[in-house]
Amino acid sequence: MRTALAFIFVFGLLTIFHELGHFLAAKRVGILVEEFGVGLGPQLWAHRWGETRYSVRLFPLGGFVRMLGEEEGTEESERSFRRQSVLSRLLVIGAGPVMNFVLAAVLFALIFFVAGVPAAGTRIAGVVSGQPAAIAGLKAGDVIVGIDGEPVRTWEQVVSGISRRAGQETRITVRRAGRELTFSLVPRPAEGEGGRGVIGIQRVMERYRPFLSLYWGARQTVGTTLFILVRLGQMIMQRAPADVAGPVGIVQVVGEVARTGLINLLSLAGLLSVNLGLFNLFPIPLLDGGQLVIISWEGLRGEPLGPEREGLVKLIGVILLLAILVLATYQDLLRLGV
Repeated sequence: MRTALAFIFVFGLLTIFHELGHFLAAKRVGILVEEFGVGLGPQLWAHRWGETRYSVRLFPLGGFVRMLGEEEGTEESERSFRRQSVLSRLLVIGAGPVMNFVLAAVLFALIFFVAGVPAAGTRIAGVVSGQPAAIAGLKAGDVIVGIDGEPVRTWEQVVSGISRRAGQETRITVRRAGRELTFSLVPRPAEGEGGRGVIGIQRVMERYRPFLSLYWGARQTVGTTLFILVRLGQMIMQRAPADVAGPVGIVQVVGEVARTGLINLLSLAGLLSVNLGLFNLFPIPLLDGGQLVIISWEGLRGEPLGPEREGLVKLIGVILLLAILVLATYQDLLRLGV
């Protein structure tokens, strides 16, 4: 149940914000938006405000925006989608993926403001009562400088050094009030985490002010986007293994992360929002990126593709998306050992 609710929350948030981008841009350029729907399937509730109908559907997965003129035979009105300029249509289509990047920046900023980001160094923020660190005598403010005689300078080195010593006596050297002290303890195996060793210490987190959080949220979004693009390039050039998650894999990851807390779930939602924004920009028919290419091509030619060519392009898009879905699902099943 927790996995299902978490998936509905994350996927619903991402898709609703995506559709909200299309909705706001369409309103801005003067297109008649006939309906903004939350969810899919049979209608549960609907109300008309102004010229737009707002509805809630039975299945809380995704959403949609229905604009006048998206389908053939409805472009007579000056406010239809197909009667707008090339620039206006590009703005409306591109606003969906852009909104996913905006959502990611906001989610990252919220995390930086509420929970903070890990600080550099090895200073202990706190110790958990009853755990090996507290029993041995470690205190908040101690700076870890060595593990079993090996110097450590980063928190990652601390985690690595302790993780592999589950059940083994370990000497932790800290700097406290200008003096170095050494404590002996035995890291306990963490439940459900492959038996890695833990001692019950917390890392120092730095919180940012609201506006600074937004700045770092935007930077995190840009950094995440660049990382994904580089990784994608490496997979295309066969310099890295193809690692694509499909629906099964995403549901599994969301469920696992949901059990670790809301902050981690929001962080995953931010990462998935960047992925969704990028994926929708791929030049594949039926995706926003494919529509951007088609509209640009129509602008260069000075005329639309025509029903037959447009139908063929959409068919190619369906085949490509199904192929990607099958490949991703196959890899998900391989990971699960099915």
